[in-house]
Amino acid sequence: MEITRKSAAEIDKMRIAGRIVAEVLALVEESLAPGISTADVDRLAERHIRGAGGVPSFLGYLGGRRYDMSHPHAYKATTCVSIDHEIVHGIPGNREIKRGQVVSVDVGVIYDGWNGDGARSFICGGREAGTPEALGLLDATRLALMAGIAAAQAGALVGDIGAAVEAVGQEGGYGIVRGYGGHGIGQAMHEDPSVLNFANDYPDARVRLEPGMCLAIEPMFMTGGEKTRTLKDGWTVVTADRSLAAHFEHTITIHPEGPEILTKV
Repeated sequence: MEITRKSAAEIDKMRIAGRIVAEVLALVEESLAPGISTADVDRLAERHIRGAGGVPSFLGYLGGRRYDMSHPHAYKATTCVSIDHEIVHGIPGNREIKRGQVVSVDVGVIYDGWNGDGARSFICGGREAGTPEALGLLDATRLALMAGIAAAQAGALVGDIGAAVEAVGQEGGYGIVRGYGGHGIGQAMHEDPSVLNFANDYPDARVRLEPGMCLAIEPMFMTGGEKTRTLKDGWTVVTADRSLAAHFEHTITIHPEGPEILTKV
């Protein structure tokens, strides 16, 4: 395991990358109307990222910190757009988004070699178009993200973040995605440590948080059971029982006085 602490100058660059991520998510919220396609969302995101001096960090990604745009299994889009029972890694295409659907958008940006990563779930057509089930899910997942961030204090353990997220999910009776979670972030999009969304005794959970560490915290909740599967495209992860899913994510850094959210406007 290799965990790096970032300097103030490096965090400044991540703060810019994070701001671009947040701007994209705000633009998505403004633009998310019935009839827009997932490819439209992706084009909007790429145009803004490049116009702001960033580079989309998902394009050409193979996983495991490897990039190769020519590889047949490389990710070929700027964003992940996941709808309803899709949890993460939905590939943008010609699908039209319908009123009332849950739409989770994940965005990654590289600015001057440093990464920002964030995600939000929306209701197409606004909150008034959502069912009580969908609205409750989104509110709980967002609350879990903020609880996880609040737990990310200097001197605490990585596992304290997962425990805080899990407590919110359990209180609401939601399924918690077990196979995917947060991570360290910096010059690579995915760095050590893993930041899982539950209180389990895995090795990275015992890592002590120190000033200068940067993490992406990303709860994923489901209205049904906790089983997931991956579609034939090799990327899209869905709920096995087709229940609704939501995904929220912020990139943060640890300061002596507490965590700072980097993915904000």
